[in-house]
Amino acid sequence: MEERKYLATWNRYLPVIRLHLKKSLTEEQSFKLNITDFESAGGRGKSGYTFNLALENGKVSNNISGSAVARDLYEALKSDEAIKMLLQNKSVKISVGKSFVLSIKTSHISAYK
Repeated sequence: MEERKYLATWNRYLPVIRLHLKKSLTEEQSFKLNITDFESAGGRGKSGYTFNLALENGKVSNNISGSAVARDLYEALKSDEAIKMLLQNKSVKISVGKSFVLSIKTSHISAYK
């Protein structure tokens, strides 16, 4: 397993992510990330930093094995108690696109499955 080179960067963003995660219960949230934070942690080159991270009840529900950036974000999220509480009984989609904007979309998980 490769070292978690983006974990420290994501940990610095946790207070902002926590705030946007709370707000995402009423409407989709997005904010711009500072690309130099990630480039200094480890160059991704042409592959970039784009990813989609889908969480159901705090657990990853899509394949993020190819994205160190997404894996490290998940590690940071699950280490934060307040965020773990926010993820309970929710379906959360977190994505970063080419314009380096992080988007958070949250919906409640239906009790009828």
